[in-house]
Amino acid sequence: MLVTGREILEAADRGGYGVGAFNIHTLEMLGPVLEVAEELKSPILLQFTYGSIQFIGAEAIGVLGGHLARRSPVPVAIHLDHGAGFEQSVTAIRSGFTSVMIDASRLPLEENIAATRRVVELAHTAGVSVEAEIGRVGGTEDHVTVNEWEASLTLPEEAERFAAETGVDYLAVAFGTAHGFYKGEPRLDLDRLAEVDRRVSVPLVMHGGSGVPHTLVRQAIERGVRKVNVATELKDAWARAVREILAVQPEEIDPRKLLAPAREAVKHVVRQKIQVVGSAGRG
Repeated sequence: MLVTGREILEAADRGGYGVGAFNIHTLEMLGPVLEVAEELKSPILLQFTYGSIQFIGAEAIGVLGGHLARRSPVPVAIHLDHGAGFEQSVTAIRSGFTSVMIDASRLPLEENIAATRRVVELAHTAGVSVEAEIGRVGGTEDHVTVNEWEASLTLPEEAERFAAETGVDYLAVAFGTAHGFYKGEPRLDLDRLAEVDRRVSVPLVMHGGSGVPHTLVRQAIERGVRKVNVATELKDAWARAVREILAVQPEEIDPRKLLAPAREAVKHVVRQKIQVVGSAGRG
C-alpha cells in the first residue's frame, strides 16, 4: 500500500510506537528493506536523500519504488530525506514520492518557517505530507556536515511556534542525536524531547538513529518520537559484507554473488530496528 508518511505516523502516534525510516542508497537495497517490512508486517518509510535520487534517478525510484509499494501488503511511504529546497521537493513530488522533508534548519527561524510553509502549501495540494526540522542535528548526512559546536538543540517554544505557523505534518527535533556513528555514548536530552512533545501536536522525528542504544530509542519513542531514521548502519553493514566476501574470494566478479551477502546484512539491520521501534505486526 503506497500511502503518505502522515498516514503511517499518525497511526503510530495513536498506537504509541515508532516506525523505521530506512535510507536507500542504491536500488539493490530497496528489495531487502521492503522484504523485511513485509515479513514482520510492519509499516515503513523508504527514504532517499537528493544525492541518492541523483545517483539512482528520480524516475527509477518513482516507477520501481512506487510499484513495489503499491503491491506490498504493508503501508509504505516513499520519502525525500533532507531536501535542501523547494525545487528538490518539486522533483520528488513529480516522481511519485508521498512524503518530503524540507530541511531549512540552517536558516534563521523566520526564514525556516517561510521556506517550510512554501513546501507545505505545494505538497498538501498534491496530497503529499511534509517533514521539517528545527534545531540542528550534528554529524554528516549526504555530504552536509554540522560540527558538534554548531549543533544547537531545539527550543520547545520555537518548535511550538514552528509547527503552528508552517502546518508541517511531522517535525524533526534536535535533542542530542547525531548523523553518522557516535564517537562515544550518545547523550540525549529526553526531558527536552518530552517538553517539545507536550507543546507540539504532530509526530516527532529522530534523525541520527544509527548507533543509538536500543533503550534510548525506546525512551525517545515514549516521549513522542514516531519516525526513527536509519542510514549509516545500513551503509556500514552493506560495505562490511562486500569487503568480507572479497577478502575470501578476491577473484569473484559476479555482482549477484558479491551483493547477496550485502542484501542479507541489510536485512539483519532492518529486522533488528523494526523490533526495537515496536512497529512489527502494525502493518
